[in-house]
Amino acid sequence: MIREHALLPVRPGLSAEFEAAFVEARPLIAAQPGFRSLSLSRSIETPSTYLLLVEWDTVEAHTEGFRRSAEYERWRELLHPFYEPFPVVEHFVDVSAVGRTLAQRPASSTSRRPP
Repeated sequence: MIREHALLPVRPGLSAEFEAAFVEARPLIAAQPGFRSLSLSRSIETPSTYLLLVEWDTVEAHTEGFRRSAEYERWRELLHPFYEPFPVVEHFVDVSAVGRTLAQRPASSTSRRPP
């Protein structure tokens, strides 16, 4: 299982509109092969920042599957206009599920594309 992590910097004053758009966008990602779960949280200290956590079967389910789908195009239309700047997206693996230590694992690149 892979966890996608993205801090979403929503332009100030647009949080309500972003949250409404997210309600529409959520089923687009939830219907993707390899999708497991999603949570969206709002920062208490910085209310225009959101934390998106998505669980996928594999990194490729996100990067090759969802990002190349027609649903992703609609996701982009709905959500990307709210971001300033575009979010940094990273993928994480549960350390307790790894058979070798993180120091032994090959380094992977960080995605700079929005979720």
